[in-house]
Amino acid sequence: MSYRSCLGLSFFLNFIFGHAAASLQELTLHPSHYPYVLFSHPELAEACRLDPKCLLQDTSDRKCWGYEDGCSYEERNNQEWPVCTEFDKRWSPSMQAHRRKFWDKGDFGFVKLEKESMRDICRRKSKKHISSLTCSKHIRHCSVENVMLDFSNYKFSNSVQKFDVDAFAEPGIMRGNCEVDEDYLSTQSEHFSSLQSWYGELQTFSYHDFGLDDCDIVIKKPTYFMKLDAGINMYHHFCDFVNLYLSQHINSSFSLDINIVWWDMGTHGYGDLFEQTWEAFTQNPIIKLNSWEGKKVCIKSGIFTLLPRMRFGFFYNMPLVPHCHGSEAIRAFSEHVLYRLGIKQDKPKRGRVRVTFLDRRSRHRNVINQDELIRALEEAHKDVEVTKVVYDWREMSFKEQLKITHNSDIFIGMHGAGLTHAFFLPDWAVLFELSNCDDANCYKDLARLRGVEYITWEKPELWTFYNETLHPSLKTPHLKFNDYAFDVDEFLRLTKKALYHVKNHKSFRQRSRDEL
Repeated sequence: MSYRSCLGLSFFLNFIFGHAAASLQELTLHPSHYPYVLFSHPELAEACRLDPKCLLQDTSDRKCWGYEDGCSYEERNNQEWPVCTEFDKRWSPSMQAHRRKFWDKGDFGFVKLEKESMRDICRRKSKKHISSLTCSKHIRHCSVENVMLDFSNYKFSNSVQKFDVDAFAEPGIMRGNCEVDEDYLSTQSEHFSSLQSWYGELQTFSYHDFGLDDCDIVIKKPTYFMKLDAGINMYHHFCDFVNLYLSQHINSSFSLDINIVWWDMGTHGYGDLFEQTWEAFTQNPIIKLNSWEGKKVCIKSGIFTLLPRMRFGFFYNMPLVPHCHGSEAIRAFSEHVLYRLGIKQDKPKRGRVRVTFLDRRSRHRNVINQDELIRALEEAHKDVEVTKVVYDWREMSFKEQLKITHNSDIFIGMHGAGLTHAFFLPDWAVLFELSNCDDANCYKDLARLRGVEYITWEKPELWTFYNETLHPSLKTPHLKFNDYAFDVDEFLRLTKKALYHVKNHKSFRQRSRDEL
């Protein structure tokens, strides 16, 4: 039995016993995602077919993303994405190879490659063995069964040291009752870094003859371990959420009845401005690692998730192939989060275009003449409705922010983490980054992944700096440390391009007709 079949099935059996109808309701997936679950879990499809209460009428409707066992890149459901307009010979020898490379690096091909690199590091070799450890290359993603985390002699006393890898330099904390392939494990240190690999924590994973009765705490629910990036910055924190979602695809399990453990060995705490997003992944309270101080904790079934800053990873540090756009993985992520958080799309109003202008209200990169720009846009285009918003967690919940973003046809803002909202724009939308501040690819790449149109300012001679400040480290002028005023006529020229894209997008036109 394959890794996916074994681990994914063990996680998913929680749902298929009992009524299939109840199982599907518990999953709470976006309606378009159920056929993919049925492809990976034909046993659920059969249970659903036999259950008169099952919500799915056609259990034969099965689709695949391209990474599943029995589904190749050529057999995946969405053959339209990615879209590539040209290919670069420095990246690929042909257009076909270029599309495939984008899919491998920025779509579900990434999941496929991680799955294919999974290897047993600790295996059951005798009847007394109860544990297992299986990891992808460079120890970026791991699954465990019946392992012990022995914190009986560890003190979580350092207030700021989040990732104390020195604690794992000698055997003792991470233990398994299985035979460890120490030679192979020792070769996987190339990506050894706190937010790039789990090697630091698993480098001395060792054999220990124990049973679950030897543990102070036994965690029976499937448990996901996560090392988190900055929770006050949407761009960095969504590296966590995107990679958690991909980890669920690797394991073919999307249950809400799971534990999530924040792997933070400090005591300072974690500031999270986007905490409502966790509701899309678990119905249970978040567990903090330091709550296990002085305890031997056994995990019956666990996942060490993909990390937020992996080398050549997904989203952050991603070498995104040029001239292509449209990641089905990111669109599925967007649908998954929005659906589980209850964020709905109000269909486009016929003859109206909804524009959201993000007001930063920060120390730098404010738009001095934003009200003038908005008035000019509304006067030039009577079919435009502009909403100026401040996405401040103290004034507006994250769900409320998502509701506005998801119902925006054009989203305008300065370079900054708030433009990560591009993930949650509708398919026909345009992201207008007023100035990319010489970070040309950051939010352009996010728009490309989501498959939405991207435009930015083209004529720097037509903006004016205000409140210029030197870069705090370089002590030189920098585009990120100014406020801006933008030429009104040039702003209107660019927004006209955005309006043309929206109005002529087939999905926008179809939804507008449905509204009528």
